[in-house]
Amino acid sequence: MGNRSRFEVVIIGAGIAGASLAYFLSECGLSDILLLEREEQLARHSTGRSAASLVELDEKQTVQDLKLLGGRFLRNPPQGLCENAPLQRSGVLALLREPTAPGSRRAISTLERAGVRFELLSPQAAVGRVPELSPTCFEGALFLPDNGRIDVHELLSSYLRYARRRGAELRCGVEVEGIRSERGRCAAVVTRQGEIRASWVVNAAGAWAGRVGAMAGAAPIELRPLRRTIIVFAPPQGISVSNWPFVVSDADHLYFTPESGGVLLSPMDEDPSEPCEPYPDEAVIAAALERLARLAPRLVPRSLTRKWAGLRTFAPDGVPVVGEDPLIKGFFWLAGQGGYGIESSPAVGRIAADLIAGGKTDHYDARLLAPARFGQA
Repeated sequence: MGNRSRFEVVIIGAGIAGASLAYFLSECGLSDILLLEREEQLARHSTGRSAASLVELDEKQTVQDLKLLGGRFLRNPPQGLCENAPLQRSGVLALLREPTAPGSRRAISTLERAGVRFELLSPQAAVGRVPELSPTCFEGALFLPDNGRIDVHELLSSYLRYARRRGAELRCGVEVEGIRSERGRCAAVVTRQGEIRASWVVNAAGAWAGRVGAMAGAAPIELRPLRRTIIVFAPPQGISVSNWPFVVSDADHLYFTPESGGVLLSPMDEDPSEPCEPYPDEAVIAAALERLARLAPRLVPRSLTRKWAGLRTFAPDGVPVVGEDPLIKGFFWLAGQGGYGIESSPAVGRIAADLIAGGKTDHYDARLLAPARFGQA
């Protein structure tokens, strides 16, 4: 571990949120950065357990906007950032129970304004792309050909590699035990290895962000970690899934996609949890397979290859919390990215970097993300 004990910016958490911020700060010319990761290895929690997909749809306009900004970056990353393409454009097929519902119409209108390619499909046309679907279970589908799976390892390592080349430092296995303020402004983080002074302390601690905020005496934002389960299984004999898109059905609380010759499926569960090492719930998995039996009966597996769970952390309104705390100056929130932190990281990281480096951003209306929106004085 390095010996320096003074940095301009200390980022607590080296997952996708902290790593993207380090990259964009470096792009802004600010490279006196230290990333602190409590685990010995990177991507141990949410980042490494995500299904890592770009789906430029969301019922919340702000979240969809952030996904659209992220999608532009992922489809055309800056030259020299990534060694391999971070996005596989395998397509996303969103099944719709009510294609003419207000939420669907709004999302489609947003896609049109953003210039994102899409197709509205009949149930029969959707079955043409994924033959195992039951066409009686949905009334239409939206196909996004330029969406798909994100190589999260490539994206995370690219962010960090670039930032470290510019001078940022990464220390793993360092847990923050306290945050010290002086005259109403963050001054240092306290670890077992010693105190580290900083002009800015960034809370990018994922499921632990609420606890980090409490350490600082920051505004009491109610961040909620929710468990999300994923299973992987081999497709039934005679069924080839390699060319299928990412399929999502909000009405059935399911998504599934090809994964290393098999099928990755999530029940889209959102069970409250304390920050912890989460484990999948067998009852949740069983209920998901019952729903799959209605939506795609021939796809139901006899056994599972793998199963795991991760935590997705949400603010009360489901929108990320990005900005300086209204009570403690120099304490910066980069939290509450829910289940879309990877796909939105190019947008959220850029907005956060602009705010820290220059106090404003031209990329989005930062007031929609600010912690002060929850009303703390």
